[in-house]
Amino acid sequence: MNENILQDYEKIIANANLDSIYRERREKVYAYMEQHNIAAAVYEDNEEHRTPAVRYLTGHPSDAILILTADKKAHLVPWDENLAALRAHSDFVTPLTEYKRVNTDAVKGELKKFLANPKGLTVSLQTETTYISFKKFQDALGGDGWKVECTEEGVHKFTKELRAVKDEYEIACTVKACAITSGMTDAIIPLLAEGKIKTESDVALFIEKTLREKGCERTSFDTLAAGPSRSYAIHAFPGYTGGLWGCDGLSILDYGVCYEGYASDCTITVARGKLNAAQEKILDLVQVAADECRPLYKKGLPVLGAAKKADEIFAKEGLAMPHGLGHGTGLEIHEAPFVSMRAKEDTLFRSGNIVTLEPGLYDPQLGGCRLENDVLVTDDGNLLLTNSRIFRM
Repeated sequence: MNENILQDYEKIIANANLDSIYRERREKVYAYMEQHNIAAAVYEDNEEHRTPAVRYLTGHPSDAILILTADKKAHLVPWDENLAALRAHSDFVTPLTEYKRVNTDAVKGELKKFLANPKGLTVSLQTETTYISFKKFQDALGGDGWKVECTEEGVHKFTKELRAVKDEYEIACTVKACAITSGMTDAIIPLLAEGKIKTESDVALFIEKTLREKGCERTSFDTLAAGPSRSYAIHAFPGYTGGLWGCDGLSILDYGVCYEGYASDCTITVARGKLNAAQEKILDLVQVAADECRPLYKKGLPVLGAAKKADEIFAKEGLAMPHGLGHGTGLEIHEAPFVSMRAKEDTLFRSGNIVTLEPGLYDPQLGGCRLENDVLVTDDGNLLLTNSRIFRM
């Protein structure tokens, strides 16, 4: 990525008015709630179920309940009040300890602050709520007159859909994550050539150490480092071992980092030593798919078109890719849009989508190859955010 572009995005991060950013996001949810007669929407982020919606709407990173009410107020009930004081942007913050860490009591208490007589009004729980939890909320709130709902459609699905198109701050954070990732990719190959990286553990621990030094929160998922004996797996299990990596044959490294919550996701393949014709064919086809599918990541074009193109390229050679071509990234490593043959025909790329492009082929005898980059869809095309490639040594 051009250094000037990176600097521009770093300025966006440095000068961001976070309170305004989170309020603008919530305003879109409030508008949806008004249109659909929802008086309150509840988001729970805890060990039982993680949702990035709380962070997306308030900036609080984890373990909290968020209640948005129809009077356009955000009620945050965090487990860690000190962390909330530093990070959260919400109208009201009440520690969960004040409700003896009982979620239903917390929601009930905050809703009473909003409305004393809610008879017949709707409070919407997130889609992932278990039946047992739903019944607890029904028992806790029904007596006050609330109508408790939990549906696949609705305000929580709408919130997920909002996250598919990134705002300027989200793009800037992702660009920063991708730049840090690309810097590590550039460093890994020389270290491999010098013999300073020899094993799957070596490269995985290099990533873990370096991302912390660069100001990232964590890896965006468990690093997948697979040497030639394990690169046939789409996602190697376990993610990495003490086995050799980057030695003769095909090795895969799939990794990413989180910067201010926003994830990068890239995969490089290292092809080392003398390869046979079948291995060369795999490498060439994956590169062709990456090159020919990238122009299809364009505003207004169907997501399905890119997936079909990749499948056509491989099918001509009697091969098939056992996974989708890509997925959105953001506060979650996998989010909309999903570029696969299961995509709906009317799902189009939109400016502000950040989507992986990751063709791959795998064979138990030959090993595997995947080439994955993060792509920002813009008004007039796309921008490659990472610098992954097939390295020949």
